[in-house]
Amino acid sequence: MKKTFITLLILTASVTGGNAQKKKGTNTKKTNNMEISNKEKVTALLKSIETGAAEPAGYINPNKYIQHNLGAADGLAGFGALLQALPPNSAKVNTVRVFEDGNFVFAHTDYNFFGPKIGFDIFRFEDGKIVEHWDNLQETAKPNPSGHTMTDGPAEVKNAESTNANKALVEAFVNDILVNGKMEKLAGYFDGDNYIQHNPQIADQLSGLGKALQYLASQGITMKYDKIHKVLGEGNFVLTVSEGSFGGLYTSFYDLFRVENGKIAEHWDVIETIAGKESWKNNNGKFNFAK
Repeated sequence: MKKTFITLLILTASVTGGNAQKKKGTNTKKTNNMEISNKEKVTALLKSIETGAAEPAGYINPNKYIQHNLGAADGLAGFGALLQALPPNSAKVNTVRVFEDGNFVFAHTDYNFFGPKIGFDIFRFEDGKIVEHWDNLQETAKPNPSGHTMTDGPAEVKNAESTNANKALVEAFVNDILVNGKMEKLAGYFDGDNYIQHNPQIADQLSGLGKALQYLASQGITMKYDKIHKVLGEGNFVLTVSEGSFGGLYTSFYDLFRVENGKIAEHWDVIETIAGKESWKNNNGKFNFAK
C-alpha cells in the first residue's frame, strides 16, 4: 500500500508539474472553478503524509524541488523515500497553524513522524507550485510548568496591516536579546510581566523566562543564537529561523511569536540539534534561503 502511494506521489507530481500557471506571482490554482490557496496546498500536502493521498503531490514542482531537511535526499524522490521508510500506518499529522508571507508558506504541525514530534515547515512557491522546503522538528514534550503544550493557543491571524512592523519588532528582539545578549533591553519588548510561554521547560510571564535563563546558567548550559537567517510573518504572528548552539551542540532555532499592541505576547519554539555533515542526505544546507 505504501509503495503504491509513493509511486502515485511521484507519478502525479511528474504529470502535473508541467501544468504550473503561466502568470507570475499567483498564489492560487483553479480546480473545478474553485480557488485553492497556497496555505490549503501546504495543509493538504502535509496531511497526505498521514492519509496517503497522492493528489497533493501535484502541488510540488518535480523538476525544481529543493530539500533542506538534511535527513532526506534532494528532490521529489528523496521526499518519497523518506515517507517509504515510515513504519506502516504510523504517521499522524495535525497542522495547527499556517501562515503566508509572499512566496513563502509556513506551518506549525503536531506530528507522529518516526515518533511524536512538533514541527515547523516552510515552503517556497513559484507559479503556484512548491519548489523548496525547510523544517525543524523536536520530540513532543509534556506541558510546561504553566500547563501549556507546544502547540496550543490562538491561531487566528489578526492585524494584517501590521505585518512589517511586527516582523521588525521580533527581529530586533531576537538580535538584541538572543544574539547580542543586551538584557537591559528585555523589558521594553513586553507588556510588563505578561507573556505566554509554550517552551516545554519555561513558565509563563517574563519573570518565568528570566528564571529559566538563570537556571541554565547555573547548570553551565549555554544557549547562544549566532545569526537570524529568515524572518517571516503574517499579521500578529512572526517566525524567526536562527542558527546557534544549545548545550554546546550545533542547533537550529525556529521561534514563533504572537505580537499584541506592539509587544511580544506569546511564544512557541522548536529546537533541533543539527547532525554532523557526514550524515546529511543532501548538500543544500539547513539555512540557505532564497531572497
